[in-house]
Amino acid sequence: MGDMPAPYVIRGSVFLPEAELMWRFSRSSGPGGQHVNTSDSQVELRFDLARTEALPSVWKERALERLAGRLVDGVVTVRASEHRSQWRNRETAAVRLASLLAEATAPPPKPRRPTRIPRGINERRLREKKQRSEVKRGRTGRGWT
Repeated sequence: MGDMPAPYVIRGSVFLPEAELMWRFSRSSGPGGQHVNTSDSQVELRFDLARTEALPSVWKERALERLAGRLVDGVVTVRASEHRSQWRNRETAAVRLASLLAEATAPPPKPRRPTRIPRGINERRLREKKQRSEVKRGRTGRGWT
């Protein structure tokens, strides 16, 4: 099986630094039969976002701000336990962390410029409204006796 695969890309040429990832393994709940009682297949991946040098400073500030609710002392934690093998859970956790950081470091969307409704369209709408009210007013049987 070898070691971990190629580094996980956050965005562009920025990768998750393998040296800064802290792994913890524990027994997982869920499927696996008797095997589950003996193997540490649940993976907890921790990444010190506050002290990392791998991210550009602008990205780091953005991520710290957006992930504030998930951080404990500047460390972001991701868990994976859906697979029976520790290897696949490691993969899942690393991919999850990379996508979380990619989302958190994304630039803010451009502000929406409100569009103006052309005057002709507005006038047509008011004209049709007036016609419709005339039709409805013509339906009242006031003049009929």
